[in-house]
Formats: sequence, structure tokens, C-alpha cells
Amino acid sequence: MAGETALLDAGVLFAAVALAGLVANRINQSVIPLYIVIGMVLGEYVLGRIDFPALLGTDLVPHGAELALLETDFIHLGAELGIVLLLFFLGLEFNLDRLIAAKEQIGKAGTVDLVINFGAGLVLGYVLFGSFLPAFLTAGVVYISSSAIITKSLIDLGWIANDESNPMLGTLVYEDLFIAVYLAVASALVLGGGDIGEAFGQIGIAVGFIIVLLLLVYLGTAWFQRSLEINSNEFTVLRALGITVLISGAALSLGVSEAVAAFFVGMAFSSTGHVHELENLLEPLRDTFAAVFFFWIGLITDPTLFLDVLWIIAAAVLLTTPTKLVSGYLGGRIYDLDERRSLRVGLGMTTRGEFSLIIASIALAGAGIGLSEGIADDIYAFAVGYVLFMSILGTTLMQYSDRIEATIVPMLEGDSELSTHPSDD
Repeated sequence: MAGETALLDAGVLFAAVALAGLVANRINQSVIPLYIVIGMVLGEYVLGRIDFPALLGTDLVPHGAELALLETDFIHLGAELGIVLLLFFLGLEFNLDRLIAAKEQIGKAGTVDLVINFGAGLVLGYVLFGSFLPAFLTAGVVYISSSAIITKSLIDLGWIANDESNPMLGTLVYEDLFIAVYLAVASALVLGGGDIGEAFGQIGIAVGFIIVLLLLVYLGTAWFQRSLEINSNEFTVLRALGITVLISGAALSLGVSEAVAAFFVGMAFSSTGHVHELENLLEPLRDTFAAVFFFWIGLITDPTLFLDVLWIIAAAVLLTTPTKLVSGYLGGRIYDLDERRSLRVGLGMTTRGEFSLIIASIALAGAGIGLSEGIADDIYAFAVGYVLFMSILGTTLMQYSDRIEATIVPMLEGDSELSTHPSDD
């Protein structure tokens, strides 16, 4: 029966995200939060709980559980492809030469971001849960910005070619490299019952795979160039997808983030002469599967879980929105940007997303192993609610950055002038 309805489910999915895109265009809002919300509404946790027969007083209508979409293999795989393609495009925008040239700025901006936001997360986690492992997971959830959502927003808003994209992309690179090792440590600690010794093997695999990818990017330009030397759009797309998805899948099977792998593959292709060709050919695929990814976030989100942790979500939002704004602004200044563009960096970096959800799933899998079931459930619910709120807040801040800049930038410029020209008093 599931197979018989799979095509219908896919049709509902694509019709729903198309409708979300239409609404977003009409209200001049980023489509990403609407993708998440429509996924939540059509999922088992909202639509699936509506008793239409009782509500309408007739048995002629089906129960909501019969109408709700479930997380099928197609939707899950489509979400994975969305992450892979979004990070592949991020890599296309940030080749290895550019990465090496900006390594000092990336290191400084990324370290500022790590110290401020991971540190704030550790403090928050200790206050909320009172022990190291929950605090460590909480720190990861609130630290890592969403590469997928931010990249999509940069492209949609046309910021990708602006100066503010450099510190944003550079910091995302730093975060993604850090989180690749972090996820290995977190998985080993949670699933291994808190034994740090069991983490070393996974850490070694993650670091080793990243080194291999870096060597591939550094030494493999000629091979990547030759792989696309063909006068056929069809084969260009198939070869690019084949290489990207294969390497990303291999990374995931070894416990390394597929997003990080896709980013490095994109960087490898960015050194070839086929960047614009790949962008033009793969852009529709990227946007299609990105929509599936954001829809999937909503689909697996149970909003009733938020009720018990609303105060935790509120505390995290109030603490970590300013910390990301500050670290992003400082990152922009490290890149020698003016106050307006530095503020844009801070606004853009507030979004959290896919990696925070991965951390949440690790916590849930560790219930009764490295974490008590109650704490695991609380961390999962907190992370999902936090991501949903921050994805909406972050994209909204980027969408209306002009209005925010008009208010904040004059104050920043005033402070800058005062510090540059102190009074004689």
C-alpha cells in the first residue's frame, strides 16, 4: 500500500512547496520558513492528529492520520540531496586558492565565532542540565549556523556576490570543519555511554577523510576538469552528480558529515573552467531538493514537544541571538568591512538548521545510554524548537536587513566616531 501511494505523496509534497513559494512571493517573505511550516502542517504531528469525523460530525470524511504525510525514504533521501547540493554550491563559491588566501581572516573570524557562541552554549547547558554531556550537546546546537539555509538565503537575496558574503562563507567553512570533528566526538560520547576513549577512532576517521578531501581538492583539479570535458548537458549533470553524491555518501557511511564532503567537492570543481556551466545546469536541482530538505525539517517536527521546553527555547533565543550578532559583526570587522556590511554578517549568521538537528538526533539515539531518557527528550525537543524559531528569525532578519541597518548603523557609526575622536573632557 505504501508503494501505491508513494507517487501521490511526492505529488502532495511538490504541490505544497510550490504553494509555499507562491505565498512567499506574494508577501515578499523568504520561502524557507514557509517550507518548514507547510511540512509541519501536513505531517503526522499536526494534520495527523485532527479528528475530522468528530469535528465535522460525519464518518464520510477520513481521519487526519489517513491524510498526513510520513517521512518516506524518498523524502529523507531528497532532504539529504538538498543538503548535499546546497553545500556543493557553497564550495563552488569558495575555491581552495580563495580559502588559503583568506586563511588568517577565516581563522580569526571563526575562532571569535567559536569562543563566543560555543562558550555561551556550554554555560547555558550547564545552567539548564547541570552536567557536561548535555552542556556539550547544547553548545553544539546553539553554536553551529545553518550552512544550507544561509547559502540559500545568500543566493535568493543576491548577497552571494557582495563583500559581506566573504566573512559569512569563511565562518561557515570554519564551523563545518569544526563540526565534522565535533559530531564524531558527540556520537562516541553519547552512544558509547560517555566514554571519551571510544571517540578517538571516529575522530581519526573524520580527520583522515577530511585530509583526503583536501588533497583531492589540491591535487585533483586536472582530473575534475577532464571529467566535465564533454559536449553534453546531460552527461555533465550526471558526472557532476555522480562524483558529488558518491563522495558524500562515502563520507556519511564513515560517520563524516555529507555536507562537509559536498562542500569540498564543490571547492574542487570551483578550480575548473566549468563553474558557470555547473551553476546554470544544477541550480534547478539544487532549489528543488533544497525545498524538500526544508519541508522535511517541518515534517519531522512535533510542535507539542515544544510546550515542555518553551522556557529553555526562549532562554536560548534571548542569549544566543545577540551572541551571533556580535560574533558576526566582529567577523565582518576582521574582514575590514564597514559597519553596515558587518552588521549584515551578524544578521545572516543567526540562522541555525541542519547540523543542530543532527545533534538533536544523536541525543535522542543516546536515550538510556549516555543520557537519561528525560534529558535526551528535552534536548531533542529544545533543538527542534530552537532551530525552527531561529530559521524563521534568521531569514527574516536577512530579508529586512535594510530597515534594521537604517536604525542600527547610525548608532554604530556614532560609537566608532567617538572611539576614533574622543572628547577632550
